[in-house]
Amino acid sequence: MSPQQAVERLLRQLAIERGLSKHTVAAYRRDLTGYLEVLEARGVKDASTISADDVAAFRSSLADRGLAASSVARHLSAVKALHRWLVDERVATDDVAKDQRPPKLPSRLPKGISVSQMQRLLDTVVGDDPASLRDRALLELLYATGARISELIALDVDDIGESLVKVTGKGGKQRLVPVGSFARAATDAWLVRGRAALAANGRGTPALLLGARGGRLSRQAAWEVIQRVAEEAEVPHVSPHTFRHSFATHLLEGGADVRVVQELLGHASVATTQIYTHVTADTLRDMYTTAHPRAR
Repeated sequence: MSPQQAVERLLRQLAIERGLSKHTVAAYRRDLTGYLEVLEARGVKDASTISADDVAAFRSSLADRGLAASSVARHLSAVKALHRWLVDERVATDDVAKDQRPPKLPSRLPKGISVSQMQRLLDTVVGDDPASLRDRALLELLYATGARISELIALDVDDIGESLVKVTGKGGKQRLVPVGSFARAATDAWLVRGRAALAANGRGTPALLLGARGGRLSRQAAWEVIQRVAEEAEVPHVSPHTFRHSFATHLLEGGADVRVVQELLGHASVATTQIYTHVTADTLRDMYTTAHPRAR
């Protein structure tokens, strides 16, 4: 089996058996393409003959390209997944990538925006035309649920309940997230006064949020809405994930238990959620330094 054939079989397994999204599979393909180029340059024609030196050469090529530690770690993760698969499928006898350790990543806290900035951003979308009603529902739901943008655009009309939204996260795991009155009102307005107009341009879909042609709103279109609204509101550095970060940070600052926030975000481990506690600790430290007479 050639290295190229091995990669194609791995990607097929990731998509079909493990159910990974097309975006994740595409990312694996991009990362493994560079590995295949290095193997070809080193004359490796059979996946079973790949050596630890070949893996090390690939890692050196990543360093030569000056990639960030996070990018190097991602590429190595894909290569390690390939070699685990080769052993599992008995194509190779040894996992020649097992000793490769990813570079230590710098600790980076998630970036959110303040409550006042979020308020200004959400108040920017006005108008009763179908696109404005949809955009308001999109933004309100992002902030109200803390959902990833991929999770939000995947919502169907039937996923919206009276006060709960059924969100399908990674691995098909579902969670129920409460929504407040603002998000509920924006969603109702979109469903009652806006959705039918855009749906008439398409062939019929259960999707909650629709694009101009009546189909499910795309990830790229949602990004463009967020970028446009952020520019109009003059709130810098806003992405779909900014809403998720702000959702978690504002809940914790308001006194929510970290395990509740974990459940709402759909994190498998509370350790992932606890990074937001550092953000709130920084906020408390800043407030203390500003307010306490003997803090400085």
